[in-house]
Amino acid sequence: MPVHPDQHFVTADWLSRHLDDPNVAIVDGSWHMPATARSGWTEYLAGHIPRAVFFDVDAIADTTSSLPHMLPPPEAFAKAMGALGIGDKQTIVIYDSYGLRSAARVWWTFRVMGAPDVVILDGGLPAWIAGQLPLEEGMPASIEQKTFNPSFKPAMVRGFEAVKAALGGDVQILDARSAGRFHGQEAEPRAGLRSGHMPGAISLPFGDVIEGERMKSSSDLRALFASRGVDIGKPIITSCGSGVTAAVLALALDVVGAPDVAIYDGSWTEWGGRSDAPVVSG
Repeated sequence: MPVHPDQHFVTADWLSRHLDDPNVAIVDGSWHMPATARSGWTEYLAGHIPRAVFFDVDAIADTTSSLPHMLPPPEAFAKAMGALGIGDKQTIVIYDSYGLRSAARVWWTFRVMGAPDVVILDGGLPAWIAGQLPLEEGMPASIEQKTFNPSFKPAMVRGFEAVKAALGGDVQILDARSAGRFHGQEAEPRAGLRSGHMPGAISLPFGDVIEGERMKSSSDLRALFASRGVDIGKPIITSCGSGVTAAVLALALDVVGAPDVAIYDGSWTEWGGRSDAPVVSG
């Protein structure tokens, strides 16, 4: 496998030098909230990094669930990756159109499924474009079928009952939504959800770990977590609106070496819609 200098990120320059390397899989993981009226797929077709394939966060999911983009079963994920020409032995480079948002969710999904070498393009598509590097339109000319052997990591994901049981214990719950949504001062973007947060949760909007659409330095991240009273040595569950930006916090925690981090996959879309879920506001 190609050697990259960081276990979480590669630069646009590094990727440009490995564009033709068959051991490198390039993945566009762009995703947008429905209210933005933007389509990751449409934007991908209009221009993407050469050889990149599109990872549809909403389609590569558990389609039997009423909740959005829940993790798919490992077998379904493996089949989808094989069809996209992504193998588990490749270096998998993920990017999105913002810089660092949904790419973290795709990174986490690959990690949960056991991919040993998955990184994010530092600065995402904006950094690639700023470097005046080439773009490609439409679908890839051809995709060679690959084999992806999943090795599911259940410790990296939590469901409703596990999160509810964790309340009031030693597990820290970090909420990546805006402070207004956390405190119940802003309405949720999805209809029918209560406003507020889980009892004992800590507000840490995902944008606080990002600077210029790039992850902050590990020293700045450590200082940020400490300022919010987060002990990175203890178990942590991250949550958000629907499990996407919770992965930005999970990535930041991985950068600083937090040993026990999981994502609540249903996040507030599930929690705020259930009458048996305790909610605090203010």
